Order: sequence, then C-alpha cells, then structure tokens
Amino acid sequence: MLLRDHESVLLECAVSDFAVYLSAERGFSVHTVRSYSADLADLERFTSTRGVQTTDALDLELLRDWLWDGSKAGLAKSTLARRSAAVRSFSSWLARTGAAPTDAGTRLRAPKADHHLPRVLTRPQIDGLLTGLVERAQDGDAIATRDLAIVELLYASALRVSELVGLDLGDVDLGRLTVRVTGKGSKERVVPFGSPAQRAIVDYERHRHELLTDPTQAVFLGARGKRIGTRTVYELIAGLLAELPGSGPAGPHTLRHTAATHLLDGGADLRSVQEMLGHASLGTTQLYTHVSTERLKESYRNAHPRA
Repeated sequence: MLLRDHESVLLECAVSDFAVYLSAERGFSVHTVRSYSADLADLERFTSTRGVQTTDALDLELLRDWLWDGSKAGLAKSTLARRSAAVRSFSSWLARTGAAPTDAGTRLRAPKADHHLPRVLTRPQIDGLLTGLVERAQDGDAIATRDLAIVELLYASALRVSELVGLDLGDVDLGRLTVRVTGKGSKERVVPFGSPAQRAIVDYERHRHELLTDPTQAVFLGARGKRIGTRTVYELIAGLLAELPGSGPAGPHTLRHTAATHLLDGGADLRSVQEMLGHASLGTTQLYTHVSTERLKESYRNAHPRA
C-alpha cells in the first residue's frame, strides 16, 4: 500500500495490508505476524468505540488510552509492551506509506516488561531425560527415534522450535556436525551439534521412511508423514518436562535456555553463544549470565557451611 501524499484508509484494511508487509517484506515469522495482527485488531475494536475508523484519525492520546484500557483490564506488562511495539511499528508504516499525516506512535511508551529468569534444567535432569528417550528408541520405533533426534538437536544446537520444524534434509551436514537454519528476520546461520545428536539423527534417518507418505525434504515428520508442526514438538517437550521437578514454562524454549546456560557454565564466550542463538542483541544473550549467577548462588546457599 503506497499512497500519494496523504490519503485516509479504513483501519481494517490498513491492518490487513500491514500484516502482508510484515510477512512479505520484513520476513517476520507467522507467530509474530499473528500476534501483531491480533493486537491491532484489538486497537481497531477500541478505536471504533471512540468513533474512529480511519488511519488519519489515530493520534497519540488515542493510542495511550488504548494501552491504559488494556492495563485496567489486567493485561501483563509484557503484553502491553508487545502491544506498544506493534502499534509503533504500525503507525510508522502508516506515515511512510501516506496513510496517516504523522507518526502518532513515535512518543508512545509502555511499562517495561517484568523480567523473569527462564527455566533451566540441571545437567542430571537433561541427562536423565535423554537416557529415557534412548531407552524408548532402542526397539527402532520411528516415532521414538524421531523424538530422540529432536530433543538431542534442540539441546545440542539451542534451536528455536520454528527453526527445527523448518529444517530440510540438505540443511543437516552430518559430516561437519552442523545445521543450517533460518531464524528471525529470515537470517540464516550455521550452528554446530555434537556426536550424540549426530548418532540420534542417523538412527532416525534409518526409520524416517516408515513415516513418509509423500515426497518431502522435511527432516522431521509427523505421524501422518508430513512436516512436523510446532504444536507436536511443544506437546512432546511439555510431556517430558512434566515428569521433572521445577517451575516455569515447559516447552522447547526450555531446552534452548538450558543449552545456552550450560554453554556459559562451561566457559563459552558470550558473543559465540549470541551467534549460535541468533540473537540480534548481546543484551538478550546476557540474560543467561544472570541465570548462571543465580544457579551459582543457589549452589552456594545449599553447600557452603557459612552461607
């Protein structure tokens, strides 16, 4: 959508066009586009109650009222921060395309999100989890060998679940022990993995044809022979983590957090971990140094006689 000078557009149409822009031109993930679209759909609902239905009528006061309405409804600070980011991006795009006379969201601020340390498994926990999966896969069941390969690779390479399910056969180099993934913003990187993950992938590939129904280059297949979905991986990891003590989210990201923390615990360089994780900002990776510090403090409190 590119307009000459300034021309008002219905908010509903603008939100739809913005979603296409995020996906096609910015390369945002399906999950991010869906989240932004949901936030902006709520903005559209709110503005309609104020008699505003077009892009030229958006202003800073109206956007602030929308965030305040969400705050009164009990939305988490993290949700309000995401909404603020979504609408700032949207209003900037409206101004650039001529659908609004000014960028109404430039000065919009939201409360900073609460930062909670992520859940991280201990080394005995991850060893026990993987040992259990190895035992399940010993009889050569295709699903069991796939599950072991998934967990080994997630922990070995600290992949995002979207990166894992998007892998094609040509992305995995078993000789060099590397995997090529496409992360956020369509940025490609090459990530290493170890021998245990290699063995698990090789074993799974011997049984992959048992799941295959139609030709596909997808590495990991679901029970119906198609590319595995993120929901299936979430359910797998959540089921495994439910058996372990600990609080916090129980999904594939826990293995990513665990891998990053264990790397830093083992002396890995922070920038190397940043590159491996595909973080745009070093500050995001530094979160894991706080996790390591907290784990050290906890060990000290439990073990030192003068703690």
